[in-house]
Amino acid sequence: MHTMTTHARRAVAASTAVLALALVATACSGSSGGEDSRTVTLVTHDSFAASKGVLRQFTQETGYKVRVLRGGDAGAAVNQAVLNKDNPQGDVFFGVDNTLLSRPLDEGVFAPYRAKGLEKVPERYQADKGRHRVTPVDTGEVCVNYDRAYFAKKHLDPPRTLDDLTKPRYRNLLVTENAATSSPGLAFLLATVDRYGTKGWQGYWKKLRANGAEVVDGWEQAYNDRFSGSRGGKGKGDKPLVVSYASSPPVEVVDAKPKPKQAPTGIAEDTCFRQTEYAGLLKGAGNAKGGKALLDFLLGKRFQEDLPLQMFVRPVRADAKLPELFTRYGQEPDDPATLPPQKIADNREQWIKTWTSLAVK
Repeated sequence: MHTMTTHARRAVAASTAVLALALVATACSGSSGGEDSRTVTLVTHDSFAASKGVLRQFTQETGYKVRVLRGGDAGAAVNQAVLNKDNPQGDVFFGVDNTLLSRPLDEGVFAPYRAKGLEKVPERYQADKGRHRVTPVDTGEVCVNYDRAYFAKKHLDPPRTLDDLTKPRYRNLLVTENAATSSPGLAFLLATVDRYGTKGWQGYWKKLRANGAEVVDGWEQAYNDRFSGSRGGKGKGDKPLVVSYASSPPVEVVDAKPKPKQAPTGIAEDTCFRQTEYAGLLKGAGNAKGGKALLDFLLGKRFQEDLPLQMFVRPVRADAKLPELFTRYGQEPDDPATLPPQKIADNREQWIKTWTSLAVK
């Protein structure tokens, strides 16, 4: 996601059955699963989570135990995978998304493998089709979220589009994250690049800042401290618009009893940018056979249907069922923005530098 490594996956998934995984390693040691042919090591980010019985089922089906090696947020974990490409820390890496994907591909981090079940995945998620160095696992969108109660009280329609956010009626209502330090902040910047083009997005940001958009360092600060719609509509902030995730509304009702008719927050569908997370077999893996079996499992229905309530993302398999929490309270944008990973890689640093000069004061 995260790099969808923020959101409720940090706020909620951290309190799920993460500790009940088959084997969990929280420190970053350099040992590979290859030391024990019955162990397969999954290198990932801090927000990886799975239900208690899911990895146990993998062990029952294959005989391999899974060792989970976490390496910080997604950006840090990807950097470690690149730095350790000649001596990989494990067998499979999970958690690189389309905003960061080109770097490990260019650096030769992954070995090709076509995972079983890939034919069930729509082509729009298959970023490395034909070469199969990475396998799509989950997807989700970064979108502007709005506080329903605020807009109802003001008798004001919430914004629907990026253009709306620059209109006077929404002045001083939006908080977003720093694109240089935050995954959703970067995704929101990329949404504007996709919408307005490489020549037009700078003018859009000038208008957005002139309309009072606030920029903070990260998602936690934006969503939990500045947004009025968090905590089931009882957020402590005064901003009724925030850059967050399409899955944030369902998260707001996870603990609600009784369940409300609708989530207290909604999303502005025409502001969204799609993030897709991938996994890959690490080149030089000590247990490549076990790694391939794990990739098959990550794309299998059991793991795919476990994803939504563990990491608050959607499965990529077309035949995986979503839980009621998502179907009842969530929205899946019809046509979210997206950019080719290579285009992001070629321009990301310059875009961030230009964005910083326009948006950070």
